[in-house]
Amino acid sequence: MTSYLRQKFQSFQIGSSDVKEDSLEDQEEVERSKIGIMRAVVEAQDPSAKEVDDFMIRRFLRARDLDVEKASAMFLKYLSWRKEFVPNGFISPSEIPNDLAQDKLFMQGHDKTGRPIVLVFAERHKPTSVEEFKRFVTYTLDQICARMPSGHEKFTAIADLEGWGYANSDIRGYLAAVSILQDCYPERLGKMFIIHVPYIFMTAWKMVYPFIDKNTKKKVECLL
Repeated sequence: MTSYLRQKFQSFQIGSSDVKEDSLEDQEEVERSKIGIMRAVVEAQDPSAKEVDDFMIRRFLRARDLDVEKASAMFLKYLSWRKEFVPNGFISPSEIPNDLAQDKLFMQGHDKTGRPIVLVFAERHKPTSVEEFKRFVTYTLDQICARMPSGHEKFTAIADLEGWGYANSDIRGYLAAVSILQDCYPERLGKMFIIHVPYIFMTAWKMVYPFIDKNTKKKVECLL
């Protein structure tokens, strides 16, 4: 490469980096502005919104592609759900004895980006009441969020389906989990890998998949 071309190439690289940085700064500025607008909207309708930080507001905004109206509606619905479903502010282990006894979910280390890893052993899941399972999902997500490392908002999940059979199938439970994750803990899931997928699982998967929103679908990868 001639010195002239090398110089032009280097100047191009610097320019590209500057463009990316400017784009990121513009995005952050847009988000900051919309966080302020959304906060004013939701606090006017529910004073308890004052208790949440800007990171939570931002997660709901991102889940609705920065649409303040849609994100505000989603967030207000979440606040109502939280007050009704978790009136004490937390789920006690005594409220989910059957699901806890199955030892089907663990936190184990971090991925290369620093996100905590959650391991799910689907073969250990035996359907309980849907209400208890909803409480278990909420309890689990609260625990994950409480242990989130500084500087991180998302976790990586690995669902191991080895040994999964019809006795483990729980369509109502799966749909409830998807709903809680998407609607009440948006932008918390970074990536989910579903491994050792048996062919018979695909029947259940086809029933659940249509209820997963487009943003969440991008984060789920089945490794057959």
